[in-house]
Amino acid sequence: MTRLNLDDFSDLIERPDSGVRRDAEERRERLIVPPGALGRLDELGEWLAAAQGSVPVKPVGRPRAVLFAGDHGVASLGVSGRPAGTAHELVRAVLEGASPVAVLARASGVPVRIVDAGLDCDPALLPEDVVRRRVRRGSGRIDVEDALTAEETERAVRLGMAVADEEADSGTDLVVLGDLSVGGTTAASTLIAALCGTDASVVTGRGGAGIDDLAWMRKCAAIRDALRRARPVLGDQLELLAAAGGADLAAMTGFLLQSAVRRMPVILDGVVSAACALVAQRAAFRAPDWWLAGQVSGEPAQAKALDRMALNPLLDHGVTVGEGTGALLALPLVRAAAAFAAELPERTEPEPDADPDADPGTDAGPGTDADPSTGADPSTGANTDAGPGTKPGTGPEPEAASVPEGGSESVPESAAPAGKDTD
Repeated sequence: MTRLNLDDFSDLIERPDSGVRRDAEERRERLIVPPGALGRLDELGEWLAAAQGSVPVKPVGRPRAVLFAGDHGVASLGVSGRPAGTAHELVRAVLEGASPVAVLARASGVPVRIVDAGLDCDPALLPEDVVRRRVRRGSGRIDVEDALTAEETERAVRLGMAVADEEADSGTDLVVLGDLSVGGTTAASTLIAALCGTDASVVTGRGGAGIDDLAWMRKCAAIRDALRRARPVLGDQLELLAAAGGADLAAMTGFLLQSAVRRMPVILDGVVSAACALVAQRAAFRAPDWWLAGQVSGEPAQAKALDRMALNPLLDHGVTVGEGTGALLALPLVRAAAAFAAELPERTEPEPDADPDADPGTDAGPGTDADPSTGADPSTGANTDAGPGTKPGTGPEPEAASVPEGGSESVPESAAPAGKDTD
């Protein structure tokens, strides 16, 4: 197998069809609802039409939530609100229907797929529904060691690519992307700080589970130390993922890139998916055109990454739980935009006005074929259109002009043409 080069994706990924988007914009101008009255839903409908290559846009009929799961060694420093090595509990909660993302998915009728990329647990602890493609058991402690080896990094990226292909081949038309991790926000914040050239304190947040001030300080220190190891390898995305990412983050990066190749739209969730998207953007600058930012997660690193990619989140409800919840909350907006764009009727064009060259003094009445240029009386049949197959001039003979008393029966030269009234 040849060595993977993420820069190859730059040639493989095309933008959504700009011609289709123009057609969608023109159609929007003709709808009965005035342009702008639907706010961002207009923009969403046009984006989705371009991604689908279809006007009018097709409904989002087969969405799926895809969650990549993994543990991170840096969690052992106490930088997370959950104990290290417990991401498998998050996985079980989702599949048992006891987590926010599970509740939303059930209510929306969206199937959930969980991929074990790097959980630190015995496989026997996982439910049968989990996709078991673990690259390694937990990722390294990024403040003092690499998260992955070069070989593991490539395997993780290829794992994400394979999952994207499977989703596209199965007919999935939109993906809600999220993560189930412990320590993942620390790794994600490190990647974003390295790519955006910022300090650790600027990107350090409190995570989905929330941490106190002491834990925040430990997290900030861990990101600072990890940055020292990440900055020297910024020129190679695979090396960056190996140094400061993790199996789940590398897999999500591969998933995002291959989804763009397969023209499959993706809704991003929180800081972890934003970090992977930022790495993917460095490899293929057109890739972000296939993604939507679902929500503001409250993580400062996420805001940095989305700003760099020019992605404007759809929602800002203060939801920090992660796990794909925010992205799934945005799905109804995307579906509504598709429904509006496809089902709102176009305006009815007004009836054309009468021929402006017609003689206003002639009232031929409905159902007559009088020639307006002569004003002929339809009762005489003179100068009328006899219809297809009839020669002109073969209609009934006009009556002779009346003869004044004592005059000649011949018609004077000054008499009006047949069919016209005289004074």
